Amino acid sequence: MNRIKNVFNDKKAFIAFITCGDPDLDTTEKAVLEAVKNGASLIELGIPFSDPTAEGPVIEEANIRALKGGITTDKIFEFVRKLRKEVDVPLVFMTYANVVFSYGIERFAKTSAEVGIDGIILPDVPFEEKEEFAPILRKYDLSLISLIAPTSGDRIAMIAKEAEGFIYVVSSLGVTGTRSEIKTDLSSIISVIRENTDVPCAVGFGISTPDQAKKMYEISDGAIVGSAIIKYLAKYGTAAPKYIGEYVKSMVNV
Repeated sequence: MNRIKNVFNDKKAFIAFITCGDPDLDTTEKAVLEAVKNGASLIELGIPFSDPTAEGPVIEEANIRALKGGITTDKIFEFVRKLRKEVDVPLVFMTYANVVFSYGIERFAKTSAEVGIDGIILPDVPFEEKEEFAPILRKYDLSLISLIAPTSGDRIAMIAKEAEGFIYVVSSLGVTGTRSEIKTDLSSIISVIRENTDVPCAVGFGISTPDQAKKMYEISDGAIVGSAIIKYLAKYGTAAPKYIGEYVKSMVNV
């Protein structure tokens, strides 16, 4: 059974994003283990791509560091196979359509399922084009995670009705990155989602402080954090996992 279903049952979820191979897979493994030990409910694993259009400079630079280090999709699959022996939380890939296309959609889905992945996020695939991926992913019990943004407007209900796993609510316009303030009327967006589906929703893009996380827990089912975690990897490199664990703990215990 897909593990995502159980994450949101009895508590708010903290979802941590970590770029695979930044600065190396050994550090990625330690970072994931520290995040899970300190309360992360679900881990988004970024498969690096040379043109990550949804990412701000922090995660874009992480992609570059990983690619320069020789990371490949096959190496990430083997890494996840090993990681799955150590963690029970859901693991979701976040990557781009080109990565999946170049690997082969069916082959990518089959291998993802075999190594223990539960879902896929493809930020550059609009709702109207998801059928190119969704049936194949569903065949292997992988959820194609939908994104709903402030610009989704009349499409929010439509996207929500067909959502799987959980819904990734984008807090702000633009790319990923920490923000001092989130001004979007997220409550209205989440209200429309709730009217159209029982699938849980978590908010990401720009969340970096415990206070921001607390606000997201109050209005949604969880908070997603990426750039704030990647900053520790950029600053501390192989020594970052300890700091990531401490940070995750502060974001969970609010």
